[in-house]
Amino acid sequence: MRSLLKGKEIVLGVCGGIAAYKSVELLRLLIKDGAGVRVVMTRAATAFVAPMTFEALSARPVMTSLFEDAGGEIRHISWAREADAVVIAPATADIIARMAHGFADDPLTTMILAVDAPVLIAPSMNPRMYQNPVTRENLRSLKGFGFHVMEPESGPVACGDEGTGRLPGPETICEHVRRLVLPRDLAGESLLITAGPTQEPIDPVRFLSNPSSGKMGYALARAARRRGADVVLISGPVSIDAPIDVGLIRVRTAQEMKEAVLSRFDSASIIIKAAAVSDYRPVNVSDHKIKKADETLALELSRTPDILRRLGEIKGDRLLVGFAAETEDLVKNAATKLKEKNLDLIVANNVQMSDSGFGVDTNRVTLIFADARQESLSLMSKDDLADLILDRVKGIRGSK
Repeated sequence: MRSLLKGKEIVLGVCGGIAAYKSVELLRLLIKDGAGVRVVMTRAATAFVAPMTFEALSARPVMTSLFEDAGGEIRHISWAREADAVVIAPATADIIARMAHGFADDPLTTMILAVDAPVLIAPSMNPRMYQNPVTRENLRSLKGFGFHVMEPESGPVACGDEGTGRLPGPETICEHVRRLVLPRDLAGESLLITAGPTQEPIDPVRFLSNPSSGKMGYALARAARRRGADVVLISGPVSIDAPIDVGLIRVRTAQEMKEAVLSRFDSASIIIKAAAVSDYRPVNVSDHKIKKADETLALELSRTPDILRRLGEIKGDRLLVGFAAETEDLVKNAATKLKEKNLDLIVANNVQMSDSGFGVDTNRVTLIFADARQESLSLMSKDDLADLILDRVKGIRGSK
């Protein structure tokens, strides 16, 4: 995956809570994403994770005191000045209260008062503490001051209570950091994206489908939202977590997908049909499980609705992107599909290749444009391909 945060300076603030151990993984993810990371720890945080751990992983000094010898550098000022973003994870009730009231008596709160860059707060505490009216008011104050506040996750916490207060996962926090510092070059666009397979029932326990995992469509939804677009994702049955801040609509059959797409079509400016929709469905669906009987079983099939063709007929000035999963004559078949369905761009891949297509994290595709241009791409992650596709979509939009 390409380094989305390459060249960015991130300050990670770590406070004294049991979830501080998750900050180690967050640091690793930020560095893997290309960021330079400096860590500021409260005194309480050092009781949970040793500063040496963060220093070893970041290859940079860790700030734990206002009075450390920094060779003449006023760290809490210089780090604040150089930061592209600050993320505080975990953010305890204590640090939230002190930031909300402008306290500046340790390296973290002092640095926060000097920061002009976006600040992301990831609360983590006992559910009762999180729901306390004082904590809620402090968070409202911070939001009013322009801080970005994540919603904690729900579940059991260390003390045995259960409720909202768990620190979000490190990957979720990292994705929020990306949104804060990366260009929002799709702001103002409304994307409608489809993903995953459809399932056409034969009886209550069997169906016709395909091996699509939904990974490509979900990657597109994440990337588009990160880049500022409003995103609706219509998904067939998959085993993938819902992207953050994306309107997710779950469907099962091709007919359900058609209805969901057409009902939201008017509000979309860009439509990307990455779903692998079943081409056929059984004419007759049994109300009960079909029992074993004869050696063979004949199923009569009928065509499912051609959603992409219908969108091509009514798209107007919207931009329409399709996918072509082929096993032979890749470019020829994809180019035919692009023309027949009035697409602006089609993404073609050979699904018989072991490292491309269904069920894997990588893709090797050829992009074919409405003006007959072709772009053959090397093997890359689906996350990287999602951003590249959006780059090309943005280019098409700019040329119209």
